[in-house]
Amino acid sequence: MNKNIYKNTQSIYADKRYLAKLKLVVNNLKKNRTVINSYKANSSKTKRFFDFVISLIFLVLFFSWLYLIIAVLIKLNSKGPVLFKQNRIGLNGVLFLCYKFRTMHTDKIIPRYTPTTPDDPRITSVGKFLRKSNLDELPQLINVLLGNMTIVGPRPHAVAFHERYSKFIPNIDKRLMVKPGITGLAQIRGFRGDVLDEQENKIKTLKRITYDIIYIRKWSIALDIYILIVTAKQMLFRRTNGH
Repeated sequence: MNKNIYKNTQSIYADKRYLAKLKLVVNNLKKNRTVINSYKANSSKTKRFFDFVISLIFLVLFFSWLYLIIAVLIKLNSKGPVLFKQNRIGLNGVLFLCYKFRTMHTDKIIPRYTPTTPDDPRITSVGKFLRKSNLDELPQLINVLLGNMTIVGPRPHAVAFHERYSKFIPNIDKRLMVKPGITGLAQIRGFRGDVLDEQENKIKTLKRITYDIIYIRKWSIALDIYILIVTAKQMLFRRTNGH
């Protein structure tokens, strides 16, 4: 399968440096193809209790008033709903409705697959702050309470993005063996979102998926706590690589 990948991408990656990086990442992904921890993560009562308690506490103590402040800012800044709802791919490939604070203008035409950029005209001024601080993801605590997401895990892909990634990542569906999360190992390692350059984006996506598989393979409550602590620090100092 890997030989076919390299043959198909030969015409795209004319620069040998990109081919070398692509081969390195795919080989790394192959080493982690045996996901032995997915059942343990999915069936862990400790992880579910961990998710439920943290999300409930945050929703009651912080989200209840923080939601109102952010909602007012969004409404004053641009026309449209407060929340953005989109079908995402969850556990075992089942679609679910994912919630986020709206960060884009509703009157902008958005193609099926268009990564955001730092100066993207589709993003509102309030939206830039929310995306940079990761506060746009807070409504996904509702998804955690509903049980279709977890606090820590691979980020849920939009359908169009997942279909695009699957064309050059042979075992991308391995990441669907666990519930998607609000934050994850890939995100704290700096791999968040897409970029416009096709070559660079393929390499970054491959690395991001590799971290997703590694997380599943090495999952533990201790790892979840570590990822949460690092995420909190990155949000506090606005080092999330979001735009």
